[in-house]
Amino acid sequence: MKIVSLLPSATEIVAALGMAEHLVGRSHECDWPVGLARLPVLTQPKMNPLADAATIDRDVRALVEHGVSVYKLNAEAIRALQPDFVITQSQCELCAVSLNEVETALRDWLGESTTQLVSLEPMALADVAVDIDRVGAALGVSDAAHKLNGDIAAGFAALRAQTAPLPKRKVFFMEWTAPLMGAGNWMPDTIAAAGGEVVLGQEGVHSPTVSMADIAAADPDVIIVGPCGFSIERARQELAPLEPCADWQALRAVQADELYLVNGNHFFNRPGPRLLQSAQIIAEILHPDLFAADNHGTGWVRHA
Repeated sequence: MKIVSLLPSATEIVAALGMAEHLVGRSHECDWPVGLARLPVLTQPKMNPLADAATIDRDVRALVEHGVSVYKLNAEAIRALQPDFVITQSQCELCAVSLNEVETALRDWLGESTTQLVSLEPMALADVAVDIDRVGAALGVSDAAHKLNGDIAAGFAALRAQTAPLPKRKVFFMEWTAPLMGAGNWMPDTIAAAGGEVVLGQEGVHSPTVSMADIAAADPDVIIVGPCGFSIERARQELAPLEPCADWQALRAVQADELYLVNGNHFFNRPGPRLLQSAQIIAEILHPDLFAADNHGTGWVRHA
């Protein structure tokens, strides 16, 4: 069996199902689990992913407004690999190569091959289990998918049981910095499992653009900065321009030193098995007396 994954979370799902050895190609963002560097890279962004958040946002919007894909797909390389499965997504045109892009790039070849396209669409936390089952069924490992979903569900249930008696803390999770964006999709339920209540974001809905006035009105107890696709260090760099602003400094969470940076790229932004670890990281941040930060210390830091 030969599998091409064009989505980091799909790659993680394939690996968690015990099928990593069958991967023959990946996206430029697929970097977990370790050992994927040997695989050919089949996509690349048309904007500079190392640019600052405002530049990335401007360039992406310009591409989308002109009806141009945000990513380049190496269709010839995929054809040469002759994969049995190509896994992609239809959740967000900005996050990864979409199903439509793959179908367009491979239209003629697909009609003559036995390659099966598997498209994921995780809008909410519950959808992640559906996608795991979808991948498991396609790859013929449904039992492994059911077990993986059972383990993830049990982990979330245990976390909810621990946090249910605790006071709820209002959380603003910053999904992007320029423009400012709150957290939607699977993040509100993920944070709720950890004993938090998301402000300026709704489960199952794309992340909203917000203003500093919106954040002040929401008056969060805690602010967590995890821009999509960014490491902790990138998050720190992107937060820097906000810090001198009087409105930012006036926020209660900032004044109370309840400001945290997280590795959004590896934990929160990928709708896969590690969302459980993402929820556990939030629990460590919100309830440090109950949850020791010894398992996920590399996933977050308090901003100094």
